[in-house]
Amino acid sequence: MSQKNETLPLLLSLLLTISLVFVGLWFLMERWAQISKDSNPTSSPTSTPNISSNVINPNPPATNCSIPNVPQGVFSYGGSTTWAPIRRDVDAVLKSNCPQFDLRYTQPINEKPGSGTGIKMLIASQLALSQSSRGIKPEENATAQAKGFSLKEIPVAIDGIAIAANHNLNIPGLTVAQIKDIYTGKITNWQQLGGTNLPIIPLSRTKEAGGTVEFFVENVLNKDQFGSNINYIGTTTEAIRKVATNPGAIYYGSAPEIVPQCTIKSLPIGRTSDQLVAPYQQPEIPPSECVNKPNQVNSQDFRNGNYPITRNLFVIVKQNGQSDQQAGEAYANWLVTPQGQELIEKAGFVRIK
Repeated sequence: MSQKNETLPLLLSLLLTISLVFVGLWFLMERWAQISKDSNPTSSPTSTPNISSNVINPNPPATNCSIPNVPQGVFSYGGSTTWAPIRRDVDAVLKSNCPQFDLRYTQPINEKPGSGTGIKMLIASQLALSQSSRGIKPEENATAQAKGFSLKEIPVAIDGIAIAANHNLNIPGLTVAQIKDIYTGKITNWQQLGGTNLPIIPLSRTKEAGGTVEFFVENVLNKDQFGSNINYIGTTTEAIRKVATNPGAIYYGSAPEIVPQCTIKSLPIGRTSDQLVAPYQQPEIPPSECVNKPNQVNSQDFRNGNYPITRNLFVIVKQNGQSDQQAGEAYANWLVTPQGQELIEKAGFVRIK
């Protein structure tokens, strides 16, 4: 009886030992499987990222960048709203050709974009370079010099000021003097200019809006003040809508923004009434065909000076001997290359070279 009593504990002890061995083996096998799975990321749908993909390639691929002394890095730029087609169509090609020269358009925070605002931001070191539809003012250069540098304007394109009118306005065109009289309030009815008895509704952006208004006041109004009859609007887009729906309305703006529009017409203008020059290429495209074939800017008469209201577009460069100056000069140099000038022409402006 005592032998049976001793045998039972031995059997139980053996069974417990065997169970512990099996449990241990099972744990080791599961652990080994997990280690193998983690070491093979292709077997898991949530594999860890390849760290090497975030490493900058020490040998970047060759580019088509042909600008001498082009700087590398991110450079803020901005300014004139007239330059919008160039920023959209021309600068995109530069970014593709020279990805190391990264231009970032920067809007002003509490002011409207424009040539004057862009130059102010350049002087305040908020921009590396600025785009302007007018030249530098003496007081702007004086402010820059007080901060230890000067400003330089580099012309890169030619633009014209076009006059937008309603399609129903029946006059052959306007002289520069007549445009001045309209915007200073001396002429207030189209009947005074050979049209129908209809009040004139002159539209303009404010003087603070940018270089186009400043150029117009200085070169068309001869620095006279706007008349009390001016209707101020925020944007050229808004002005075109108003001209399209108001037979008496008139507006001035950059030719590439006005000439191709189908809902309005651009008027011929001249220094005298017998020398009216159209801002569009002849023959004029009628409204019924304009959507598929819009009017094009009269590049020839803009370039040779026959069209009476033209101006240059400028890159404004900070001359401080640092990377900002290098960026401004590189950008201007590219815009006057054959490729840059061809793209500027496609954007609706006129070659300067």
